[in-house]
Amino acid sequence: MKVAVVGSGYVGTTIAACFADLGHDVTAIDIDEGIVEGLNEGRASIHEPGLDDLLAEHAGGRLRATTDYDAITDCEVTFLALPTPSREDGSIDASIIETGARSVGEALAGTSEEHLIVVKSTVIPGTTEERLVPAIEEGAGERVGDRIRVGMNPEFLREGTAVTDFLDPDKVVLGADDDWGHGRLRAVFEPLIERADPAVIETEIREAEMIKYANNAFLASKISLINEIGNVCKEFGVDAYRIADAIGLDDRIEASFLRSGVGWGGSCFPKDVDALRAAAREAGYEPELLDAVVGVNDRQPDRMLALLERHVDPAGKRIAVLGLAFKPGTDDVRNSRAIPAIEGLERRGADVVAYDPVATERMRELFPDVEYAESAAAALDGAHGVLVVTDWDEFAALDDEFGTMEEPVVIDGRRIVEPREGITYEGLTW
Repeated sequence: MKVAVVGSGYVGTTIAACFADLGHDVTAIDIDEGIVEGLNEGRASIHEPGLDDLLAEHAGGRLRATTDYDAITDCEVTFLALPTPSREDGSIDASIIETGARSVGEALAGTSEEHLIVVKSTVIPGTTEERLVPAIEEGAGERVGDRIRVGMNPEFLREGTAVTDFLDPDKVVLGADDDWGHGRLRAVFEPLIERADPAVIETEIREAEMIKYANNAFLASKISLINEIGNVCKEFGVDAYRIADAIGLDDRIEASFLRSGVGWGGSCFPKDVDALRAAAREAGYEPELLDAVVGVNDRQPDRMLALLERHVDPAGKRIAVLGLAFKPGTDDVRNSRAIPAIEGLERRGADVVAYDPVATERMRELFPDVEYAESAAAALDGAHGVLVVTDWDEFAALDDEFGTMEEPVVIDGRRIVEPREGITYEGLTW
């Protein structure tokens, strides 16, 4: 099929490359000429394992990029993968995707072929119907539901494993309000369904919109719950990981997302949980449990700092922060737990030195005055303490490097460092 993808961020670039790998003829559309040029040359603007290989294979062939929305007229399906950032109150700002929807409508104005516009971005239930459909109709000058239809296909891509998550999914959710929409969506995903045999859920559009929020809210809640249990375990001198191993054997609980630590971040969990809380309040419901989920997560970096202060006063001391990306395998620092950790160290007057394998430049934009080391060893050299915030594999291999510290105080937020003689080791929840 001929597929267009509007937006070339983390989600848009990944799905464009993966659709091409499934055999579709894909046109990526973005207003950033630099991103478009990079895609046409087989380069991604983001760090995502496996993505560069797909782009190198398909760019210039089944995958092309352009800034011209009129390229949509040659396609059968258009996916909207545009940002829906958070406002200060946590609600989503749908203005960018609304503008994109209007531009798609304008491109389709005057054409005669049937076309399906699929919302891939995460939006609160009702957004497609109440905000995006009117924008499409304004641009196209005709009613949605006749020649032009809409659908919803939420993404469940984890940064660092996004390509694998797309090509080998647990489930594919196809949201549409009529059989034609479901049929065209299924046709797009048929090569994936044949290859990976995922569960296929056909729903109405509002249900598809809500599934993504429910999915992320549940996972965020599970992480905050195991962190709360881990905090209690720490007070009793109990190894929270051994507890998690035991309870994870109960198939009602299941073992994934039971590694307690410094908390969750990234572009999805914080934004989606906040948006769901804001939407619930607007609808008249107080989401007390989700408020607690966020509260536990917000406190975890402060607990790291409190553990550090048990052993060293950070004021005027060189304190290393290892790991700046919100998770390994990505250079994304959005809502990274390293951000409040660094802010807390700076408030305490510490001399912060930070290191990450790939995310240094992105964090430098937020903290230009922090010293950034070329390696973990260089960050540890002469440090009076270290906070381990991201569980990159290379941190597990550190050994003699701790011997170069002025005071080898290691506060491990991810259980990645092996306790050993010669260091003062504190796990966050164990």
